[in-house]
Amino acid sequence: MEKGIYTLILRLDPDLDLVVGSLGEIHLWRGYYAYTGSARGPGGLKRVERHRRVMEGTNPARRWHIDYLLPHVSLEEVVVTETSLDLECQIALKIGEKLEFVPRFGCTDCKCPSHLHHTGERTKIFRAVRRAHGR
Repeated sequence: MEKGIYTLILRLDPDLDLVVGSLGEIHLWRGYYAYTGSARGPGGLKRVERHRRVMEGTNPARRWHIDYLLPHVSLEEVVVTETSLDLECQIALKIGEKLEFVPRFGCTDCKCPSHLHHTGERTKIFRAVRRAHGR
């Protein structure tokens, strides 16, 4: 399986108060979210399939921050950049230039402000994510 960086474009409806591992309780506004992650390890982009199983409830494990959110959202699209380069933070920061970020979400192993971004506008999130992935 290929390796790379991915961004999940998710829709949340309605607002949600959620306890997320070490972050504690956070409030998420209804709308669209972009979560950027890395799949450069041995399983490669199989990680995206794992996220889908968490959304469906067939994998109840809560290993990463995103695992707490996935059961509450619907998947709009997955944007992937196949690469062996460490571009996760670069892509997340580029998305953050256009969208609001959820503080410290998904970035406990780096210095980014967040790897989860929000907007209420569907076209805005698609444009920001595709731009960050170089499309």
